[in-house]
Amino acid sequence: MIEERAVILSLDNLSGIPSATLEIERKSACGLCGQTRGCGNSIWGKLFAHQSTAFKAQNRINAKVGQSVIVGINESALLKSALLLYILPLVTLFLGALLATKIIPNDASAMVGAVLGLVLGLIWVKGHTISNSYFSLQQPVILRLAFQETVINVD
Repeated sequence: MIEERAVILSLDNLSGIPSATLEIERKSACGLCGQTRGCGNSIWGKLFAHQSTAFKAQNRINAKVGQSVIVGINESALLKSALLLYILPLVTLFLGALLATKIIPNDASAMVGAVLGLVLGLIWVKGHTISNSYFSLQQPVILRLAFQETVINVD
């Protein structure tokens, strides 16, 4: 399970399943983001404004708005989604180009076949992901409340 810390923005109970709208809490690796020195990552953040995206997750633990939680998604779901969204259209692109060159052996037909293969692959992905069963398996889930970790120094 891939886990990440998030904050609950709102709650809803559509179709009888409690869910929440979440936003990932940004964290900096070195603490220098936003300062004048550092690795330069803050420049990209300022340039692209680090826009956050909200997403929905199942709220099985009845967490409340404003609470910090740990949200998780299954690794196999992430891998299957990546394969479906990236590899399948690429494979159909190559198959379209190969089939087109077998029918008419020139570069123009290969390009047209590649574009047609890519479009057909993307249409198939869209049709496959539109089903509710696909999305129910890929949904993130709120696993537990995230508590602030405190360090106690005993001297």
